[in-house]
Amino acid sequence: MVSVRVVPRAPKSAVQGVLGDALKIRLAAPPVEGKANTELVRFLADELEIHAGKIHLLAGATDRNKRVLIQGMNGVAVAAKLMPA
Repeated sequence: MVSVRVVPRAPKSAVQGVLGDALKIRLAAPPVEGKANTELVRFLADELEIHAGKIHLLAGATDRNKRVLIQGMNGVAVAAKLMPA
């Protein structure tokens, strides 16, 4: 499970860094009718090179703070792939 802090309406979707214990991700979608959640799943699937069906939003559907389950990957592996040193 990964904690994510999203910032909608960004010029492009990108990982911005770490905010507390959460990954801060800017999304190129508005927070309307689930568009930001859909963009978050698409963005994570593309960046992690996995099928979008393996990404599940556990909490925070209407909040900027979200908990995401990524099947087959732990939080350390996700962070390492999204934020290479």
